[in-house]
Amino acid sequence: MELIAGDKELEMLNAQLNDPAQLEEYKKVYDNYRPRLLPKILGYFLVFCGNVVYGNEPSYLKFRAIEIIARVPYHSWSSASFTLLTLFFSNEQKALRLSNTARYARIASDNETMHVVVVSHLAQKEGKAGFIRHTIIPMFFAFFYFWASYWLYLVRPRWSYELNYLFESHAFKQYDRFLEKRGEELRKKPVASDFLGWYGRNPISQYDFFRSIRNDEIVHRNQSIHEIDEEADMHRVRLLKLILSCIVVALFELTAFIWLV
Repeated sequence: MELIAGDKELEMLNAQLNDPAQLEEYKKVYDNYRPRLLPKILGYFLVFCGNVVYGNEPSYLKFRAIEIIARVPYHSWSSASFTLLTLFFSNEQKALRLSNTARYARIASDNETMHVVVVSHLAQKEGKAGFIRHTIIPMFFAFFYFWASYWLYLVRPRWSYELNYLFESHAFKQYDRFLEKRGEELRKKPVASDFLGWYGRNPISQYDFFRSIRNDEIVHRNQSIHEIDEEADMHRVRLLKLILSCIVVALFELTAFIWLV
C-alpha cells in the first residue's frame, strides 16, 4: 500500500518518540493542559466506567475495548465536518479548516483501526474474550462517545477535542504502564500480522508494537489540542452566549405572559 504523506509524517514522529528524552519533551507540551468542565465530566465518566468494567490495570482485552472506542471521535469529527461543510461551503476559509480536520480524522481513524485489528489478533492468544463484556459493552460505549463527540463538535469543537484529549491521555498511560510492567516478557514475543504489513509498520516484537501504539496515543492527545482554533472558538463562545441570552429573555417573557394571563 502507498502511504499518504500524513501517514509518513506520523510514522516518522512515532519512531522519534521511541527516544525517552524526545517523548518527554513532546509530552510535556500539553501535560498541564486543563480541559473545560463539560468535557472533563464526560471524559472522567467514560474512563471511570471503563475501569469499572475492565479493571484499573492494562491487559490485552482491556486494550481491545479501548481501541474499539478510540476510533470513534475521528469518525464523529469527519461526520461533523461534512455536516458543517454542507452548511458553510461558500466560506472558503472555514471550508479549508473543516477539510483539514476531516483529513487528519481519516489518518487517525486508519491508525486506530490498525490498533484494534492487531490488538484483537494478539488478544485471541492471551485469553478468551467474552462477547458481551468485550464486544457489546465497548460498542455501547462507542455509540455514546460518537454522538457526544459529534454534538460537542457542532456546538463547540474545543469541547470535542478536549474530550478526546482526556481519553487519549488515559490510553497513553495504560500502554506506558503495560510496557513498564511486562516489558521483558513482551520483548520475547513476536508479532506477526498481515494487517501491520499492509498498514506499513513492521515491529519486531510485541514490545515494539505496543510502544508504537503508546506513541500514537500521545500524538493523538497532543494533536487534539493543536487542532483547536482559538479565534474561531472565541467567536463560537460569543455566539453561544448570544443564543443563551435570547433563550433566557424568551423564557422570561413567556413566564411573564403566562403570569399576567
